[in-house]
Amino acid sequence: MTLPPVTLYRSAEDLLAQRGEDCFRLGEQQLDTLFTQADPARWLHEQISRAEPVVRPTELLAPIGTQEVWAAGVTYLRSRDARIDESKDAGGGTFYDRVYDAPRPEIFFKATPHRVVGTGAKVRIRSDSHWNVPEPEVTLAINAAGRIFGYTIGNDMSSRDIEGENPLYLPQAKVYSACCGLGPGLVVREPLPRETSIDIEIARGGAAVFNGSSSLTQMKRNFEELAGYLYRDNDFPKGCYLLTGTGIIPPGEFTLQPGDLIRITVAGLGTLENTVA
Repeated sequence: MTLPPVTLYRSAEDLLAQRGEDCFRLGEQQLDTLFTQADPARWLHEQISRAEPVVRPTELLAPIGTQEVWAAGVTYLRSRDARIDESKDAGGGTFYDRVYDAPRPEIFFKATPHRVVGTGAKVRIRSDSHWNVPEPEVTLAINAAGRIFGYTIGNDMSSRDIEGENPLYLPQAKVYSACCGLGPGLVVREPLPRETSIDIEIARGGAAVFNGSSSLTQMKRNFEELAGYLYRDNDFPKGCYLLTGTGIIPPGEFTLQPGDLIRITVAGLGTLENTVA
């Protein structure tokens, strides 16, 4: 029997579960417990059957416990082309072309929980970078056994000039304080449809300065493949999150500025909003 989707939200006080129009407080349960379940969806529905109904708060935290956040790159043709363009002067352009066509995907570490912010919070751009962009990505929730059981929206903040200067600088271009947005909630559900749309709008001073759209149909690699490579010879006792790459890259002349509002919408997952600090 297919279970209906449930969205988990974190507030400052509680872990909450929304099923349909109803929201429930899950008491002392923690997100880490969900990620350790063999069947997270069934376990969650059992918790809801014993939970008390509440009103969902408006201020939410990132839906993360002690999970690490990892990311996959060059999973869309558009991201391959952008990475080749940004690194061509450093002689690294062919690396990304080869990764796009290789059996092994690019997978890299993105963030520890304290570097992750939720919807409504501020993401950062590096002080030593002059070319910064958000990367809107469907993000997988993977349990300790390596099974994908849910999805959220990820904002992979990236310093394109640092990465383009030398591919070995990738960690510095990707990993820093407030470098990742996740949210608004974790949706525990059956697999997302391949036609799922991904949209981003960046507003500056109340006016849109960039809009972009993509869909999962434009991905070269599938989610199970990416999760399988991440879990090869690696263990995640409390599960993990995996950003799956982006098919939306702003033009080369665009860079984020403090005060910009980034709004990422994924069909079935909601909207993640972050302001640039």
